[in-house]
Amino acid sequence: MRGEPSCPKCGGRVRPPGLFSDSWQCAVHGAVHPLQPVIPPSVEGLNVVTKRAQVPVWMPWPLPLGWLFTGVASAGDDRNGGRATAVACSGPGPVGGMGELLLIAEELGVGLGARYAGVDGPDPGPYIDVSSTPNAKVIAAGRPTPLWHVSGTPGDRAVFAGEALGLWLWAVVWPEQSGLLLYDELVLTDLREAGAEVDLLPIGALSPRIID
Repeated sequence: MRGEPSCPKCGGRVRPPGLFSDSWQCAVHGAVHPLQPVIPPSVEGLNVVTKRAQVPVWMPWPLPLGWLFTGVASAGDDRNGGRATAVACSGPGPVGGMGELLLIAEELGVGLGARYAGVDGPDPGPYIDVSSTPNAKVIAAGRPTPLWHVSGTPGDRAVFAGEALGLWLWAVVWPEQSGLLLYDELVLTDLREAGAEVDLLPIGALSPRIID
């Protein structure tokens, strides 16, 4: 994902708007919101993403004990703003070892969450059963937000998805056992609303999960 914008659905090269198209184009997926190059985690880089984002930039706040902010990604361009965001956090897993969490907010059809989840996209609808009892719950922007287990994902991760503020919310956790984090009703804050508190974020090394 580093270097140049890429397709949020497949990671392939994208062609910028030009004479024959007013949108970014992927040879496989057609018009897409380009995934911007990932930069090392910093407050400054996070502020760039939050200022242009048209969707929430979700993060557990406060972070679980010992957890660090380890990366942010955004799909969109300067004209249309960020239409999907992904925030990475890493720290001690609930059953030992290290855990990693990606929280993705996106508009319908962007496909970034499905890519991180490891399923065919672009949206989680075919992989969740909203008629069943939710498998987890978070508090997003002060509201209880149910999440359902996403089926068909690789066995190395646990994936949950639901809707928050009218947009898709994905939670992707490695390893699978660290999905227990989502059973504790994590409190998620939209970092666009966090103000100066963002300056207090504990920051770690860039997570390889967000550049995979």
